[in-house]
Amino acid sequence: MIMRIEADLLGEREVPGGVYYGIHTLRAIENFPITGTSIGAYPDFIVALASIKIAAAQANQKLGLLDERRSIAIIQAAEEIRAGGFHDQFLVDVIQGGAGTSSNMNANEVIANRALEMLGCLKGEYRHLHPNQHVNMSQSTNDVYPTAVKIATYRGLIRLIEAVSQLRTSFEGKAAEFADAIKMGRTQLQEAVPMTLGQEFTAYAVALAEEERQLQDAAILLCKVNLGATAIGTGINVHPAYPVEVTENLRYLTGVPIKLAKNLIEATQDCGALVYASGSLKRLALKLSKVASDLRLLSSGPRAGLGEINLPPRQAGSSIMPGKVNPVVPETINQIAFEVLGNDLTVSFAAEGGQLQLNAFEPIIAHSLFKSLQHLRSGCLLLAEACVDGITANRERMRDSVMQSTGIVTALNPFIGYVLATEIVQEALATNESVFDVVLAKKLLTREQLNEILEPSALTQPRASGGCRSSLPCAVS
Repeated sequence: MIMRIEADLLGEREVPGGVYYGIHTLRAIENFPITGTSIGAYPDFIVALASIKIAAAQANQKLGLLDERRSIAIIQAAEEIRAGGFHDQFLVDVIQGGAGTSSNMNANEVIANRALEMLGCLKGEYRHLHPNQHVNMSQSTNDVYPTAVKIATYRGLIRLIEAVSQLRTSFEGKAAEFADAIKMGRTQLQEAVPMTLGQEFTAYAVALAEEERQLQDAAILLCKVNLGATAIGTGINVHPAYPVEVTENLRYLTGVPIKLAKNLIEATQDCGALVYASGSLKRLALKLSKVASDLRLLSSGPRAGLGEINLPPRQAGSSIMPGKVNPVVPETINQIAFEVLGNDLTVSFAAEGGQLQLNAFEPIIAHSLFKSLQHLRSGCLLLAEACVDGITANRERMRDSVMQSTGIVTALNPFIGYVLATEIVQEALATNESVFDVVLAKKLLTREQLNEILEPSALTQPRASGGCRSSLPCAVS
């Protein structure tokens, strides 16, 4: 293998001649063999890094700090990365020491060596165009890295919102389909009062709509960046006009509505927006997990469980029990939620662990956020397409359960009173008779009156008169 010699403050090293990264990246690959996942596995992050380098080169050229020839080469090289090229050259592990310096230098070196080729030079001939001196001009890892993380997280949130919206639409469709499917509502796993399956699914859709709004709020908070802060927020080595110029360039390049933070020292050390984003992902994960658990419970059976709904079968469920089919999609959602909860705890500890003017633990924050975003998005799409869209209802079974349940006695409270209704339940349970039959036997209400009171539409919504109707007797206290 043809090698080239590169040097840094620790000395010289041989770098494979064909690669676009350089000595700093090489050392980082050796130093951080942690997860086996490189930063190149997160395209949004790599594209964000490349976009920042373009915005910086444009600003530096405009301010007379970088000559046009080098600026054009840097921009062209970074544009190729934005288009998807050279991502395989971003090999630094996602978990790394140095507050993201290795990620920033990986980008600087890849862009520099590709730009050198465009200038007719050899890789590693940094005297013509240097990773630090030119590609990283007016920058520090401490403003580049967090800005890239925020942009990548923003894009991930937008895609996640779209996936949540699709899942919400699936639940809304099923809610309309099941609008007249009466069933028994339950609290604490005990029979409560009747409702419709449509109402149950509508509640899931409304919950998801709330999460869409929460995620949108989180995305907005990510738009405050600290470009031009350089090392700690004082803007050392930066032209006074650079922060505004580079931020405007980046806003135009990415389409992300970023704005320059008012206080760059605060913005450089603060991870609040990332913590908020992680908390929003945790909140969504909790709701998704609850919904998934509900679907598993409602579909339990097929004969010895609740069996109120049928989930579309996805695969054989057992290597020993013939014919068994498991709720594998909801089970997957539960596991994604468990992971997101762990990721959020990691983000919380990492954000708290920052000291003085910089948080050194943003790489693990980024890794945790990116995983949660990817997995939640995939989970929402999976739940919508492979599960919710194919759910069917066992209408007769649900209706029979309502009529056999003691829970319908609650509807009789306005007409026979709470105390007598309690006695009816106790007798029904003792004799294994229905509430309907016990009330008839005691001649408390007629069959016609019971049919009117227990008519499905009356059981699942407020009564127009707010209690007793004129044609029915009222309970007397």
